[in-house]
Amino acid sequence: MGQAVAAAVQADPALILVARFDRPDAQGEGLVSAAQALAACDVIIDFTTPAASAALAEQAAGKGVALVLGSTGFDAAQIAAVAQAAKTTAIVRAGNFSLGLNMLMGLVAQAARALPADGYDIEIFEAHHRRKVDAPSGTALMLGEAAAKGRGVSLSQVARHARDGITGERPVEEIGFSVLRGGGIIGEHSVTFAADDEILTLSHSARDRGLFARGAAAAARWVAGRPAGEYDMQDVLGFSKER
Repeated sequence: MGQAVAAAVQADPALILVARFDRPDAQGEGLVSAAQALAACDVIIDFTTPAASAALAEQAAGKGVALVLGSTGFDAAQIAAVAQAAKTTAIVRAGNFSLGLNMLMGLVAQAARALPADGYDIEIFEAHHRRKVDAPSGTALMLGEAAAKGRGVSLSQVARHARDGITGERPVEEIGFSVLRGGGIIGEHSVTFAADDEILTLSHSARDRGLFARGAAAAARWVAGRPAGEYDMQDVLGFSKER
């Protein structure tokens, strides 16, 4: 993803790639330290790990550098650290930077709002490459949040992340998740609304990691100069009212 982001930035005439950095022990031509990057840029695009992103957010806030964060799998403390940093700098944090996927989120929320919970069960499926370390994916959780929002419920109260053994009858309003990890799958997501007499499935397939990099580059253009705050791709694409 780092290489894809660098290529997307270099291909965008509105952006200038001024620095690239990695782990302190990383070796690579042209890499600089995080401190050097923070001193040279207006916006940093980061696709690393939740721990590294949370630490970077704290550093960026101290320098007034905006951030685009594409890491997923944050725990509560890391989310709080990013939120704290967003009090003093602008941060776009999203589980997925695809335009199509963000359109899917809107459709899922609309379908969940329109289809009654006592007649339509919601199941979310996602598949990624064998190297992905968190599950469900950040995108799957975003889709779950969209479905829960459409139904006016809290995802934490209705999510079912695993089924095994004698699970009993499915509760009304439950939102189920299932996960596949294998091969080089870039990203597959689907949301199924299952009734007794029909099944509706909304889905998205990623064919090239470049689409996420291009979305992140668009987010970098958008967030530069924004007021401090935590934003997402719905804001960047104009689907949410600008703050």
